[in-house]
Amino acid sequence: MNMQVTSLAIDKARAWIARPKKMMIDGRWVEAENGGSFDTLDPSDGSVLCAVPRGTEADIDRAVAAARKAFEGPWRKITPAQRAAMMWRLAELVDLHREELAVLETLDNGKPLRVSLGMDVPFAAERLRYNAGWATKINGETPPMSLPGEWLGYTVREPVGVVGHIVAWNAPIASAVGKLAPSLAAGCTMVLKPAEQTPLTALRLGELIEEAGFPAGVVNIVTGFGEDAGAAIAAHRDVDKISFTGSTEVGKIIVRAAADNLKRLTLELGGKSPVIVMPDADLDKAIPGVANGIFFNSGQVCTAGSRLFAHASVFDDLVKGVAERARALKVGAGLDPATEIGPLVSDVQQDRVAGYIRSGLSDGAEAIVGGRTVDRPGYFVEPTILGGTRRDMAVRREEIFGPVLCAVSFDDATLDALAAEANDTSYGLAANVFTSNLSAAHKLASRIRAGTVKINGGGLDQGLPAGGFKQSGWGREYGREGVEIYTEIKSVLVSL
Repeated sequence: MNMQVTSLAIDKARAWIARPKKMMIDGRWVEAENGGSFDTLDPSDGSVLCAVPRGTEADIDRAVAAARKAFEGPWRKITPAQRAAMMWRLAELVDLHREELAVLETLDNGKPLRVSLGMDVPFAAERLRYNAGWATKINGETPPMSLPGEWLGYTVREPVGVVGHIVAWNAPIASAVGKLAPSLAAGCTMVLKPAEQTPLTALRLGELIEEAGFPAGVVNIVTGFGEDAGAAIAAHRDVDKISFTGSTEVGKIIVRAAADNLKRLTLELGGKSPVIVMPDADLDKAIPGVANGIFFNSGQVCTAGSRLFAHASVFDDLVKGVAERARALKVGAGLDPATEIGPLVSDVQQDRVAGYIRSGLSDGAEAIVGGRTVDRPGYFVEPTILGGTRRDMAVRREEIFGPVLCAVSFDDATLDALAAEANDTSYGLAANVFTSNLSAAHKLASRIRAGTVKINGGGLDQGLPAGGFKQSGWGREYGREGVEIYTEIKSVLVSL
């Protein structure tokens, strides 16, 4: 990383932060109707970065009306190729401002700058390009008809309409663009509500959306709290679909709110993902894979591998290796180039994670490494491995969303028994298996009830759909399915 360039980017980002913040509604930058605002904080030290508007129901009403007007008006006249070109221009702008966006992401979320710059922002740009390609490839079918006489029957896919995007704070720009891109490709208009903990990159993205030439009202961005702005989106009668990433508890609230007009829903919710390490696993791959799977982004990842099941023959060496990596991780502020693991996003999240660790220890678990908050300003928790956990413990059953791994060993269990252990959760978002036996790998993949099963590592690919079984959510994002969730199928029957 060129630190001279990064220094300039930091100055540019801080200058942008110092400017008054407004929301984007109908192509204009506006304050909250009631004049309210709230502070967004730097998790590395708890200091105030700036104030942003606190949007409420009245602002959501304005934003939804703007989205509806754009959907029924100018946006419908834009061809798929023109939509794709706008999305591609936006991707180029994200690339052009990637360092500034990365600094804003790190200041607001706390994650290491190397992650924001090397992963999150490039992912957002690539997400736009990938989905721009789909804009011209959303099509129906012409099935043969069996009715008496001569008929032509065909289907078309049409945009679902006005979409409410409610995104999480753990990967703010990646999550926001991850929802905006496929819904734009499908021809929808939208209201985006970023998480109240991390609103900054969404607002900066709004400026780039404007610069890319999208018509007014196609994308509206309202900052605010879940109980105000988020609830208003979920209950709004003129919103046709909600796409939400967040906790299972809030997801259930959205389901109830959406029932009034039967909104379409895509929900990516919580996880308690298992990691199974077989006796024949390559520990040179498994050790960094397990460590990265739980400590990346301070464990604030829906698919984090938080439950480790390792064969007794490799358990000690595996846990020792992961513990050594945990101890060696440089904990610090995200802008420090040496930082490998940053703070949690807020004091509330720090208290939550620390509370789970205390609960596990009081229930009889052992802290193999970590187990404490870090004695410094900011919201830091040590990378932690808990041994001796039982399935009845809260740390084993509930999503912690922090750098806490629950590790247990198993003897020569059958694949069915291992899968049953992995499936012993209300969640089903992801799973990881480390083994050199491809037969066992595929058998486990078929038995584990999760939306994604990774064998010997791997990340997120734009072309593979991702989503959850059970209480990890509804629907799939990414790939063809991730675009089609923003469409409705219409059948047309013509008598010849």
